[in-house]
Amino acid sequence: MAQAFFNSVRTGISLAVLALSLASARAVPLQFNRDIRPLLSENCMACHGPDPGSRKAGLRLDTREGVFGATKKEGPVVVPGKPEDSALWKRITQTDPEELMPPPESHKELKPEQRQLLKDWIVQGAPWQPHWAFVAPERARVPALAYGSLGPGNPLDAFIVDKLEAKDLMMNPEADRRTLARRVCLDLTGLPPTPDEVEALVRDSSFNWYEAYVDRLMDSPQWGEHRARYWLDAARYADTHGLHFDNYREMWPYRDWVIRAFNRNEPFDQFVIEQIAGDLLPDPTQDQQVATGFQRCNITTNEGGTIEEENLAIYANDRVSTTGWVFLGLTANCAACHDHKFDPITQRDFYSLAAFFRNTKQNGFDGNVKDGANASIVVVSDEADLARWNALPGEIEAGKSRVEERRKQADPAFTEWVSGLKAEDIEQELNLKGLVFRAPLNDGSTNVFAVTVDGLATNGIPVGVVTLATNAFFGPAPVFAKDVTARFENVGDFDHGQAFSFGAWVFVPPNYNETAAIIARMDPAADGYRGWDLWIQQGQFATHLVSQWPENALKIRTQKRVAKKGQWQHVFVTYDGSGKPEGVKVFMDGASAETEAENKKGITGSLRAKAPFTLAQRSDSSHFDGLALQDVRLYARTLAPAEVTALARNSLLRTLVGTPVADWKPEPRREVLEYFLTTKDLPFQDATAALAKLETEKEGIRLKYPVTHVQMEKADSMPMASILFRGQYDKPKDKVEANVPAALNPLPAGAPKNRLGLAQWLVSPDNPLLARVTVNRFWQELFGVGLVKTTEDFGIMGETPVNPELLDWMAVEFRESGWDVKRLFKMMVMSCAYRQSAVATKEKLEKDPANRLLSRGPRFRMDAEMVRDYALASSGLLVPKIGGPSVKPYQPPGVWEPVAMPESNTKRYQQDTGDALYRRSMYTFWKRAAPPASMDIFNAPSREVSCTRRERTNTPLQALATMNDPQFIEAARRLAERSLQQSHGDTNRAVELIAARLLARPLRPEEQGIVQDTLSRLIGHYSDQPDDAKKLISVGESKPDTELPAPQLAALTMVANQLLNLDEVLNK
Repeated sequence: MAQAFFNSVRTGISLAVLALSLASARAVPLQFNRDIRPLLSENCMACHGPDPGSRKAGLRLDTREGVFGATKKEGPVVVPGKPEDSALWKRITQTDPEELMPPPESHKELKPEQRQLLKDWIVQGAPWQPHWAFVAPERARVPALAYGSLGPGNPLDAFIVDKLEAKDLMMNPEADRRTLARRVCLDLTGLPPTPDEVEALVRDSSFNWYEAYVDRLMDSPQWGEHRARYWLDAARYADTHGLHFDNYREMWPYRDWVIRAFNRNEPFDQFVIEQIAGDLLPDPTQDQQVATGFQRCNITTNEGGTIEEENLAIYANDRVSTTGWVFLGLTANCAACHDHKFDPITQRDFYSLAAFFRNTKQNGFDGNVKDGANASIVVVSDEADLARWNALPGEIEAGKSRVEERRKQADPAFTEWVSGLKAEDIEQELNLKGLVFRAPLNDGSTNVFAVTVDGLATNGIPVGVVTLATNAFFGPAPVFAKDVTARFENVGDFDHGQAFSFGAWVFVPPNYNETAAIIARMDPAADGYRGWDLWIQQGQFATHLVSQWPENALKIRTQKRVAKKGQWQHVFVTYDGSGKPEGVKVFMDGASAETEAENKKGITGSLRAKAPFTLAQRSDSSHFDGLALQDVRLYARTLAPAEVTALARNSLLRTLVGTPVADWKPEPRREVLEYFLTTKDLPFQDATAALAKLETEKEGIRLKYPVTHVQMEKADSMPMASILFRGQYDKPKDKVEANVPAALNPLPAGAPKNRLGLAQWLVSPDNPLLARVTVNRFWQELFGVGLVKTTEDFGIMGETPVNPELLDWMAVEFRESGWDVKRLFKMMVMSCAYRQSAVATKEKLEKDPANRLLSRGPRFRMDAEMVRDYALASSGLLVPKIGGPSVKPYQPPGVWEPVAMPESNTKRYQQDTGDALYRRSMYTFWKRAAPPASMDIFNAPSREVSCTRRERTNTPLQALATMNDPQFIEAARRLAERSLQQSHGDTNRAVELIAARLLARPLRPEEQGIVQDTLSRLIGHYSDQPDDAKKLISVGESKPDTELPAPQLAALTMVANQLLNLDEVLNK
């Protein structure tokens, strides 16, 4: 049946169709959307479109009212049937440059044929159409053909042939089975078929061999992987935060959810709802929460000097832009600063959409850590721990309530304890063992600092002009302006194997958000930053222990921004001399702080710096402008947590002994009360111990499993946003509530005004865009370009559909099928349009140069991931494991370093080993600032923003990659090795096996001759140059088979690599 259809298409064009194609184009009625609107959009609507801010003369050409209305001075814009009475025609035919439209200064000019087109449209009655994308799609009538049967009965072909007939074109015959098997296997799984699969299909005599094969491919887990790869471009998925440090972000569970969703054929409307509002569904499952990671894939920052509100505005803007491109096919981003100049999206609409995303728990800084330093994450646990993980937050909250209740009840006991306190009691509790340096900094002196070194009193001379702060606990405190410091020789000369502790009372100025040293003994950059310090970076406290930065060093910092700007805090670090991250502890106000190792390589070399011990800076840099310090201490041992607590509380308590509690300032009272509760009050200690046990249990579960970023709604506020003047975060205007663009259908009745309501609106049958946009992208995946080429822009400046009836028919069919993705793909790959040969004749190249009408089968270069996966699969190296953390295969040196901050944990690329080198490319670690090099060459996006269509170029760099990259050389060697093994050393047979794996067909006689000549020459070369052969077959981590003769293996490696670089292999 299918072949009969192909033959009828090729031979059965009717005379009537031929006569119609030869008739004048003007005999066909002009359509406003197809013929006129694009012309007006390109030349006129920048000044006469939706944006009132740029609109001239009050004239709009994007609405019926504007086109058929009257100008203030020149009368009606368009008079149907009468161009001579139409202001539009008069203006575009003016000879006076002052009156001509478009004006010369716009650098736009209508060609004579374009003016004629406008005139003909007016003469035909100026038929008007609203923009096609904003009209709900209707199931178009399937065209009837004049020349016979539809063969397999696929309606898609009827629409396609209808367009071909108008161009006097026909489809090609069906491609041969080998070509078709390879094409559909690549399109449905992203991998080539095996030779055995191809041969079985060639021999299959059943009438439904192809359909059965399609079903098998769609049932394979590789189907979900391949579909997910396209979606991850749109979702802007990556493994790093994207800005500043561009540090690691743990996000891969979202990637794995996408794979699972496609493999289980989740209805696309549910797929959308879960990614927009999975957390707002009733009793959301873990998977539904993970799905909201779609919104959390945007780039984030922790850069010093940035402002949280500005960052949050940027994040919301990204989500509106992504929602527009991915689900609506609209450039909503163009309305962030002003009304859209072409589409009916106002600035109010933009911020109404932004409001949906402004009522979430995400904070504005990512902390340079994998979990984003905020609560909007989930731990992706298995069933065994899931129930407990879900119960723990409630139990922990209850435990916190009990702790706070005891804090309120403890006042009488606290007052009684303080009234009986004596100074000698405090001195007994304050352990001075191992104290090697102390600087009280409380005597009010600005030119001499009295200190104690190894128990002996001495003085330190400050450098620069010191001022005093009078708000300190222990008397006036020195304030260190920029370039002000104090240096102490022979202090703090600790080594990496020695335990030591250090810290101080610290006052961070209000609004301080820089990076600087508090105390340090550290050499300058030229000496590798050797030494140690206490450090602040954008509100987080940290410590560096460095032998050589960054390869022999530790950096430990608080997970959260714990600096209380404008308040005194006790900051202390203990180190046990192990050289390991777990040997470093940071304490805030006497309590252990949650920390993370930002650089956790460890220390094996000396810490001993030449530079002196300094306050408020390193040896010559990182000045802390405005820092105030008191009670700086260094110990030559590791202090126990209880000792650090005593330091934080007792040093303060000594200054208050004898003073009535009623006279204490609020902050000292709070500090001493905390000390009493944590060290003296048994009921409080019992409550905190119970709480700590719960938190330890939760942390134990968290450490067992990966985390992933999700969206979480605030429960105590409504989604609102401010319209930002010119998009500037600090210039808010009117507040708006969450809503959808006024020009589109409203929210469904009863839908909540939150992200769940937005999701319900997106999948509503009244939404004219989602189904169209989605089927268009799926079409692009198979045919190389969408029915609308501008997949991200269905607006006025986007392309008009090349086959609008087909697009609408598919959109309605997709929606009414229950949003069945597999059904839609099967319909497309079963079509004759898809199955036809890709051979291009001269006539087809002239009439259908880009194959937009599908006069031939789809043929285009594979995407970056597919090129690499093809090599791995053909060679047998591919590891089929699905999911899990991202991996780091081979990559040239020096790709990450130039774009990385010195302290970034993605500064240096550390290649994996073993199976990780041979995973599918979709699992490759994706650093936004430097995407995988071999994929970048093949047009993979950076994923800094959503990408719904990749560019497709052909450059010499691509050939250099496939001919020289170790991944491809190793794959060629392994393919040659397997073929030589299977052929029992017969090189001619080995070549046949290589061709079968790469081409899915035998070599033609003329090809065999060329390959055999090449092979003979290469064997001769490598026989004469055995070192060259050894070097070649040793590329890659996998070891060559030493039982095989090296010259033959090397020669076949080169042949395999040459075949791998054939246009026929790199194209699908």
